[in-house]
Amino acid sequence: IFGIKMVNAIRYETTYEFRKKYRETCDILLIDDIQFIAGKERTQEEFFHTFNTLYESRKQIVLTSDRSPKDIQHLEERLRSRFNWGLIADIQVPDTETRVAILRKRAETANILPTDDVAYLIADKVRSNVRDLEGAFNRLSAFAVLSKSEITFDLAQRLLQDVMSSARAAVSFESIQRMVADHYHINVDDLKSA
Repeated sequence: IFGIKMVNAIRYETTYEFRKKYRETCDILLIDDIQFIAGKERTQEEFFHTFNTLYESRKQIVLTSDRSPKDIQHLEERLRSRFNWGLIADIQVPDTETRVAILRKRAETANILPTDDVAYLIADKVRSNVRDLEGAFNRLSAFAVLSKSEITFDLAQRLLQDVMSSARAAVSFESIQRMVADHYHINVDDLKSA
């Protein structure tokens, strides 16, 4: 949103109001997917000055990205260095137990309590990210509410069949290497060698 608002401020010549809002009245700046400003010179320039102003005023700045600052291409070096000033937390996909805990918390909030086998089924099959996990739960809970039925293991398997089949379709590099090596009757080390 920062980038969109900044572009609109430039387009409609309201940069003074934009700067006042983000530099003077902001106590915390939270930007999701900061990697999208990469390659956008004017946006990076504006963000650089906004970052500096907030940092010097001891305001809180929280940025998220799908990659480390060093891996964001076309990002100005002065921004990259500032991103490295703070705490960098590499958040990985949660393990099965954590996914089950997330589901239980979400279910408690929605006042729909699936059985343990259903929670473990969803957590085992939806491994990509928490959004997909909650999406699978939302699909089940919406069906349960609308049909006034209980979420059973069989119902969960039936309703999430497309999610589960795409989860099974995920293939690792290692499995590809093994299959190619088997096909050509060589070992994986030879396949990876020069």
